[in-house]
Amino acid sequence: MKRLQLTLFLDAQESSPFEDIREKYNPIQHGLIDCHVTLCREDELLDLNQVKINLQNLKFLPLQLQFGELQRFSDGKGVLLLVLDETEQFQILRNRILKDIIEHPRVHKPHLTLMHPRNSTCTDVIFEEIMNVPLPSHHLFKKVSLIQQLNEEKWEILEEYPLG
Repeated sequence: MKRLQLTLFLDAQESSPFEDIREKYNPIQHGLIDCHVTLCREDELLDLNQVKINLQNLKFLPLQLQFGELQRFSDGKGVLLLVLDETEQFQILRNRILKDIIEHPRVHKPHLTLMHPRNSTCTDVIFEEIMNVPLPSHHLFKKVSLIQQLNEEKWEILEEYPLG
């Protein structure tokens, strides 16, 4: 099985506190993929050649996102950070990447997943511990990464496209 995705990875120096949480409370997901915000899911990448053309011709400044408070989801099993501020620039970026592929791309809510419910379970105690970790709230994303996962193994970066 092959999966493709467009992703915004946090820079290594910015991701450290997030990765510490993920490594401790969600080691399986931590081992599969670095801390990121999903930009386009596989079902949106219908014409990969056009996606690549759009990315190569993209004129877009680095994307600044501000994250809010930690939230539990999926019956409390998962933990994520939703984008706090307006997501207009995020949606514009998605629309430009999916131009001539999807006429009206769905509105995707950007977020960072710290505990994925597929392979971890948050408890009240764990959530309280995570809430006490100081986390950076602003992140500047400088590139878009095309990534691939084969047979549920570790995601790998295929190509990267700079923003700015």
